[in-house]
Amino acid sequence: MIEGDYLPLTRREFLLTTAAAPLLAATKTVTAPPNILLIVADGLSAWMCGCYGNREIKTPHIDRLAQGGVRFINNFACTPSSSPSRATLLTGRTPMQHGIQSSITATPIEQPPQGQFDVPASFHQEVMISDLLSQQGYDAGYFGKWNLGDDRTPQHNFQSWYGMLAETRSYERPRMSANGQTIEETGYLAELVTRHVSTFLDDRQPTRPFFAVASYLNPHPPYEGHPAKYYEMYANTKFDSVGWDSASPAALREKEYLSDIVGNLRKAAAAITALDDQVGALFMKLGQRGLRDNTIVIFTSSEGSLLGRHGLWGDGRGSEPINMYDEVVQVPMIWNWPGRIPVESSRPELVSLYDVMPTICEATGVALPSARNLCGRSYLPILTNTPLPKKNPWRNLVFGHFRDTEMVRDTRYKLVLRNNGAGPNEFYDLKADSREKVNQYEKPEFITVRERMTAELNSWRKQYS
Repeated sequence: MIEGDYLPLTRREFLLTTAAAPLLAATKTVTAPPNILLIVADGLSAWMCGCYGNREIKTPHIDRLAQGGVRFINNFACTPSSSPSRATLLTGRTPMQHGIQSSITATPIEQPPQGQFDVPASFHQEVMISDLLSQQGYDAGYFGKWNLGDDRTPQHNFQSWYGMLAETRSYERPRMSANGQTIEETGYLAELVTRHVSTFLDDRQPTRPFFAVASYLNPHPPYEGHPAKYYEMYANTKFDSVGWDSASPAALREKEYLSDIVGNLRKAAAAITALDDQVGALFMKLGQRGLRDNTIVIFTSSEGSLLGRHGLWGDGRGSEPINMYDEVVQVPMIWNWPGRIPVESSRPELVSLYDVMPTICEATGVALPSARNLCGRSYLPILTNTPLPKKNPWRNLVFGHFRDTEMVRDTRYKLVLRNNGAGPNEFYDLKADSREKVNQYEKPEFITVRERMTAELNSWRKQYS
């Protein structure tokens, strides 16, 4: 197969690649620091991707990325909202620490509260992955949706900047900031982001490693503005297996999507497949530039969406009360690093977006920032199939926080507390009820585990706020 060609693997190619992976890991020596390409979607749940079991939405390039690396089955966003989740991804800190509690918007809503006008002043002192890597000689570039305040100005040691301005909510003719200069673009937003990432890869200094973030708006609404070919792919798709429900009374400001769920599912699927093609284009560019062997490609999303499940549509903000369903917090996490991590591998451990910074730091040999009280942990040993110390095994417990709502989840149970426990609260036995249909919070048979998880959540809040 020609390097850079992004066609799906044949069975023979896949078997050869799989057989060779252990030998590569044992014999290949990489002396240069690894490059990092972090691809971030907006509103893409794990369940929407083919490699996570979806059979109606086409994601062949994301699937191949997973086929060539490690896919975490249970990866969670700390917050089901874009801005605070992106901040956690890039800083390794909780919303309680970095201060972004909801998406940044010029028109926040008070009742019920949604959005905030700007980041707190303290946020500018946060330490991001880009700050750490730039100090170690990395060329850093950010391309696409920023939504973390002052989109026009390059920040946090990103030397190359192509940011979508906050007021832009269009896939056609978006307004962007190119290294601080506002420009009125022509063309399709996702392709423009990919083009600028590609230019960054073409222009980089060959002797310096790079950290590039490709941050896409897809598949976030609006659903208009994607190339026609993607809508045509789903014109007759019935979405029988997605598992959507009739509109819920809890839905707020989502009636336009819930009034025609199948029609809007077709549009959302088009946005997802359009994103998938950009993943393919970036992968091809790495191959063309001879960068694949020493580049870690990470694919994830800032938060998920319900797309009709539970009778709701968007992320955790879209209902009253705020929801923490798995569909809005369980997002894809795929790592692809040739010769260093196994191929066609899936991991069951519960991990979070707040674990990404520690993992990148360990993979690149960069020290974690001091005095930042990070709540995450590096899962590089899990990625490389290296045994963890017996005295410090991986703890399958993840936490979430969004305004007045908090969540703790393990491999079987999930607890959601609101208003400091005053409620309304939820408790699910995920083994018996994986779709979170039956709230067991008041059931006496679960009081022991519920109290244990409440104590875990209280401890987490105290330590990381």
